Amino acid sequence: MEAQNVEVAALVQKIAALHADIAKLPSLSPSPDANALFTSLVMACVPPNPVDVTKLSPDVQGMREELIRLCSDVEGHLEAHYADMLAAFDNPLDHLGRFPYFSNYIDLSKLEFDLLVRYIPGLAPSRVAFVGSGPLPFSSLVLAARHLPNTLFDNYDRCAAANDRARKLVRADKDLNARMSFHTVDVANLTDELAKYDIVFLAALVGMAAEDKAKVVAHLGRHMADGAALVMRSAHGARGFLYPIVDPEDIRHGGFDVLAVYHPDNEVINSVIITRKMDAHTKGLQNGQAHARGTVPIVSPPCKCCKMEANALQKREEMATTTELSI
Repeated sequence: MEAQNVEVAALVQKIAALHADIAKLPSLSPSPDANALFTSLVMACVPPNPVDVTKLSPDVQGMREELIRLCSDVEGHLEAHYADMLAAFDNPLDHLGRFPYFSNYIDLSKLEFDLLVRYIPGLAPSRVAFVGSGPLPFSSLVLAARHLPNTLFDNYDRCAAANDRARKLVRADKDLNARMSFHTVDVANLTDELAKYDIVFLAALVGMAAEDKAKVVAHLGRHMADGAALVMRSAHGARGFLYPIVDPEDIRHGGFDVLAVYHPDNEVINSVIITRKMDAHTKGLQNGQAHARGTVPIVSPPCKCCKMEANALQKREEMATTTELSI
């Protein structure tokens, strides 16, 4: 335990120093200094570490929240920069590999698709929404081109400039240009439209604070069709310094059944959560069970899941069963 505490303390000290340096940057636009600091931050957060960022001191929590906002700004500037660069080519999609993290998006999109196929049998979506698509909508592009070639994609972002950049990327591809549309709107203003989607993907940085993320999920739960899938991106361990961590309990309260939680241990930063919108009857039953048992949503992890989370869940379920038998 002492060794773990030392390891966590060393990581927090390193992250705090990087945060201080990033906060001093005159601009978060791509530059040698900004690129080097952001790369160092990512490299510090990727290796396994016993840290639970949700249990750190209030001061460190505040630093972490600000760091996530800074990372969001850095990511936005980086994507806008490369979107403009790619738009200068006759067919921008032929040059996506110029983006330094393109391979990560390929891996993440394949991971999400494989999890959807595994946990939602018979998946054949006709229409998909991606909320928080940004100026460089790699996830939608990769999913549409490689995994869902017959599906229509509606991309939503509240930034008009981001959507203008994204449209230019598909202008020369007849197929993707016909299947992908871009809409400037905040997710809070999407209501009836959400009911037409078989799958909704929610970007990691839509709702950066936990309470904001919970509000977004609850909003989706009110308006998505029963049985539709919601794919969410979260973070685990030290990667929680880069992206918000989503609590499966908040997802369940939003009206979704959590089917799978996957925590990558490679260069893919985001965890993936596969959920499905419950109907009113099922939601009522699960709420009743949760109230009676004090249980959390059932997580069905893929082969490289977080074993601690799965084991803890199994113990809770066994305790709940024992309690029922004793009544």
